[in-house]
Amino acid sequence: MKKTYQVVGIGNAIVDVLTQCDDSFLDLMGIQKGIMQLVERKRGEMLYGAMRGRTQAPGGSVANTLAGLGNLGLSTGFIGRVHDDALGQFYAAEMARDGTDFVNPPVTGGELPTSRSMIFVSPDGERSMNTYLGISAELGPDDVADDVAGQAEILFLEGYLYDKPKGKQAFDRAARVCRESGGKAGITLSDPFCVDRHRDSFRRLVKELDYVIGNEHEWEALYQTDLGAALEQAASESGLVVCTRSGHDVVLVRGAEEAVVPVKRIVPVDATGAGDQFAAGFLYGLATGQSLETCGRMGNVAAAEVISHFGARPEASLKELFRKNGLI
Repeated sequence: MKKTYQVVGIGNAIVDVLTQCDDSFLDLMGIQKGIMQLVERKRGEMLYGAMRGRTQAPGGSVANTLAGLGNLGLSTGFIGRVHDDALGQFYAAEMARDGTDFVNPPVTGGELPTSRSMIFVSPDGERSMNTYLGISAELGPDDVADDVAGQAEILFLEGYLYDKPKGKQAFDRAARVCRESGGKAGITLSDPFCVDRHRDSFRRLVKELDYVIGNEHEWEALYQTDLGAALEQAASESGLVVCTRSGHDVVLVRGAEEAVVPVKRIVPVDATGAGDQFAAGFLYGLATGQSLETCGRMGNVAAAEVISHFGARPEASLKELFRKNGLI
């Protein structure tokens, strides 16, 4: 029986607030370059006030991936939590406009506002994210409806959910409901610091889930060894392992099958969303039954598109780009 959704994502519903700055500004504000840091409300408000010429867009790692899949024409749903405030209404409306069902209505009452990430993009395209989780921190198992997680052919989860106990419960419930209904569930490792925080849990998930996506630093952090040894161990334990390497070959391993996919290097305008759109291309390939190599190539094309402009979501038709590259 055909399911309602080809891909359902569960993750933090975060409004991305972007601005451009130089490295001296990062130093002045005590911002660590190139990573995601969680901040408290007071620091979040201070950083937000310091941003000049800011633009906003619906973000969050998984939601960005779903926007890419919507661009590609797949049926998608998103399990997330926003407050019924201006940013929350903006977020829900933009997700719907991108073609993704935002399945949980904005929450009324309570003090926690919609989550936002202050993203400072430096001249080299590197992004430094300062995220105030707000109401996303309350995402829990009650937000996961059976008729959403159980109606997904593929479920996509973000490692960041493990930062909060209720998020972890939501994650575990969604994965269980999806797989019991015959779907596939997988995770993106999110970032090396996230891996450090939850190493034991993530090692268990590598063994239990159907696919795991990470970059070289995340895989090395997971197994606390060099990349070759890390991928060998992951491949022996997981259904499908994907490793991206910032401008170098992408490695995909499923059992005895392996694909090494070259990357055409380009200078990024803004690296925000590169990993998220790689995941979109890869998941499109997985959802449509492509070979490992084609899945990797689709991921690379989608990532190259998003780093060629400002913002974390595709602006061109990814399907058209796949056609140009002989992938469909």
